[in-house]
Amino acid sequence: MNLVKTVFMKYLQLFKPIKYARKMGVHLGNNVKIYGTMHYGSEPWIISIGSNVYLTNNICFITHDGGTLLFRDRVPDLEITKPITIGDNVYIGVNVTILPGVTIGNNVVVGACSVITKDIPDNSVVAGNPARIIRDTDSYFEKLQKQSLHVGHLSSKEKDKALREIFIGRG
Repeated sequence: MNLVKTVFMKYLQLFKPIKYARKMGVHLGNNVKIYGTMHYGSEPWIISIGSNVYLTNNICFITHDGGTLLFRDRVPDLEITKPITIGDNVYIGVNVTILPGVTIGNNVVVGACSVITKDIPDNSVVAGNPARIIRDTDSYFEKLQKQSLHVGHLSSKEKDKALREIFIGRG
């Protein structure tokens, strides 16, 4: 029976990531999009994700400090476990790690490969290891508007054709 459950959970993780997250106990708001595999750790039920959140591939939520194991011989009940909270209107890039106790505010963009070690305030764009604020979302939006290729509204197939035309001169 364990094998069947393991295969079923892997199926959900790969093909129905929202259902998988909820089954693991993650609290999800409305319009959460998951693109790829998430790693929710051993306490997924203390992870809360707001509405209109975009999670890209290979995001790692770490809710506890495993380093406590080294000191359990001295303090047998030593444990550091903290919830992770993500606000509304958040985009988290590929390969991001979020450490225990972090709160990510509303209207936040987290750059790829960032390590989030402390709370991120509302209206921030952060990146790096450890992540730091690199700008506010208003100036980020202005930059996006100036650099836009204006193909974001197209279907996947139409967008691919338009991008090929832009970058290699053939559609």
